[in-house]
Amino acid sequence: MKVVIIKYNAGNIRSVLFALERIGINAIVSDDHEEIRSADRVIFPGVGEASSAMSYLKDKGLDKLICSLTQPVLGICLGMQLMCAHSEENDTQCLGIFNQKVKLFPSLGLKIPQIGWNNITHLESNLFNNVNENSYMYFVHSYYVENCDDAISKTDYGLEFSSAVQKNNFYAVQFHPEKSGEVGQKILENFIKGE
Repeated sequence: MKVVIIKYNAGNIRSVLFALERIGINAIVSDDHEEIRSADRVIFPGVGEASSAMSYLKDKGLDKLICSLTQPVLGICLGMQLMCAHSEENDTQCLGIFNQKVKLFPSLGLKIPQIGWNNITHLESNLFNNVNENSYMYFVHSYYVENCDDAISKTDYGLEFSSAVQKNNFYAVQFHPEKSGEVGQKILENFIKGE
């Protein structure tokens, strides 16, 4: 099983690598197009700011590459947001894999960014095999993906939003499975070892 983590100027790659090692996977971190194309599974993580991340992806030709992938791809946090059509963060046109908008949380008396544990509900994917409804996952984000038909989990933080989405071979999660203990590890395992 060849797993490639896409290398670009967005953080949290090391924690993803360690989480994969815990389930027996030694992943490769690369921005090489052939390396990524030849992977059995691709992970597109990210912590950071949308417009600078998109600029880097375009400079490396990774924007077109990611959209063309046919194997299972998992976006995490900023990776999920970049897979959408547009982000309000610096008015950024994103990859458009999911036809959704990424919006800044409104000021509803809650701290922004959302940092910490929150539960996921309406679980509707093999990504969540053997994961309980209302499981708690670790979130760090100021922007959210609107509720949509592609949602495979939802979370409430002043408003209900899509905490995971799936379309064809593309999966994406707003939370950090690599920082979410045994449940997060199970989700990564389902992605790596699922059909």
